[in-house]
Amino acid sequence: MMLLRKTICFFALTLPMAVCVLPSPASAQYAVGIVVRFAPPELPVYEQPVCPGDGYIWTPGYWAWNGDDYYWVPGVWVLAPEPGFLWTPGYWAWSETGFVFTPGYWGPVVGFYGGIDYGFGYFGHGFDGGRWENGHFFYNRAVSNINVNEIHNTYQTRINNVAVTRVSYNGGSGGITARATAADEAAAHGRRVGAVAAQTQQEQAARSNRDLRASVNHGDPPVAATARPGEFRGGGAVAAKKGGAVYNPGERAANNAAPPSKAIHPKDLPPAERMTAPNSGNAKLDQKYQKQQDNLAAQQQKDRQKLQKQQQTEDQRLEKQKAADATRQQTEQRHQQQTQQMVQRHTEQRQNLQQHQQPHPAPRAEKPH
Repeated sequence: MMLLRKTICFFALTLPMAVCVLPSPASAQYAVGIVVRFAPPELPVYEQPVCPGDGYIWTPGYWAWNGDDYYWVPGVWVLAPEPGFLWTPGYWAWSETGFVFTPGYWGPVVGFYGGIDYGFGYFGHGFDGGRWENGHFFYNRAVSNINVNEIHNTYQTRINNVAVTRVSYNGGSGGITARATAADEAAAHGRRVGAVAAQTQQEQAARSNRDLRASVNHGDPPVAATARPGEFRGGGAVAAKKGGAVYNPGERAANNAAPPSKAIHPKDLPPAERMTAPNSGNAKLDQKYQKQQDNLAAQQQKDRQKLQKQQQTEDQRLEKQKAADATRQQTEQRHQQQTQQMVQRHTEQRQNLQQHQQPHPAPRAEKPH
């Protein structure tokens, strides 16, 4: 079927439609480092290469950013870092000023990946391409390309994936509207590790390949997937069968310069951004900091729910009273202002907490007199 690091200070790139964001020590671990003002291309359609061997798990292709252009990182089969671990793909999402990429990770549970339909078991939520049993990975032949003569630990469960979309981002204008569930949030806060060396190799090879730039291939990459990392030629490389929408950076800049309208209600907001995991080098201190972050996240989620309920009650009352359009418009404007004030307050709270948690420089030794 089909396939896919942030601070306050911005400086302009040569392209007017993107800004680069230098990661601070508090945000560098999980952030990509850029905010892009226009969305990535649609996901290309391609065939999945045959799994190269037992224990390999599919990691879907995605659009990455190299500073002035999107480029396609081909999907690839990768050995899991340890038995029981599954891959949660990264995803692009609208975040007030532009599109921000949340990197993927390995963990015992597949978490939120923006609701993006990457195909091959990643249909927007969870993973249907296989499962772990007693330390062995079993492949679902209905969605995974497996040579059953070489790999025998398989099963077949057909997935009714009717609502297929090639949109490659969450939120914003035309984006996926999926939101993280409680289980997704738990996965994001659970045990997890970042991309393995093979995935880093795949991304670096893609970054250096000019043909994989969106401005060159117009959303139709010549290598959409590979059986092994870095193998962009030969039988293990698969080209896209159908590319995304025609891609033109200049045209997109002109058409998408205006950001989508701001959220009116808390339910219209994207998922709250996960704060960087504490890494002070002191395990007990990190545990204390993590608890502070979790408490803040829980309180902010309650704030969202409380404001959503309050605004919903007001909307229902106006509906029951059959209020005039002018009254409803005034109420919606007030709701939008309340929501944006809450967003600003939450952002300041997270920034203040993470600044407080940053390691303080050691005091300078006084010079002897």
